[in-house]
Amino acid sequence: MGAMKTLHVVGFKNSGKTTLVARWVRLLKERGFTVAVLKHHGHGGQPTMSDASTDTMQFFDSGADVSVVAGGGAVQLLVNEEPGFAELKEMAAIRHPSILLVEGYKEQQGDKVVLLRNAEDWETLRNLSGIQLVVGCSEFVASSRCIASRTDVEQLDHWFLEWIEEVGNETV
Repeated sequence: MGAMKTLHVVGFKNSGKTTLVARWVRLLKERGFTVAVLKHHGHGGQPTMSDASTDTMQFFDSGADVSVVAGGGAVQLLVNEEPGFAELKEMAAIRHPSILLVEGYKEQQGDKVVLLRNAEDWETLRNLSGIQLVVGCSEFVASSRCIASRTDVEQLDHWFLEWIEEVGNETV
């Protein structure tokens, strides 16, 4: 696996993480980058699975450690045990993307964009390692790396593209 830039987008439920990650995926693809996304399913329980009657789910439910289905230009991979973060990153990087966007996994090491809904969020998240940018801040965040609103997409995109060009935020 070659060097890829990795950025976590973190915050609490309904802070805009998925919207921002999806926006940045489109922005990167328009510029010719290869992109992977790793998302932490923080809603409790398993992510929504395929219909139980599908062949893939029958294999999975029968105890297959891994079930892979391919067709129509896409591949779905089901693993019957949740791997650790490092292995998940390896799985996300299987196609050698230039950029890995991680939604969540706030306690893991790496550069982070923190999305805030209110001052209480900041009190909980302020001590995370690797904070590069805080979004949704106002008078309660004293930082030059702050964008006041998640709706300021032009400023967010400008910051992100500058971050992409920086040297030193690659992982192998």
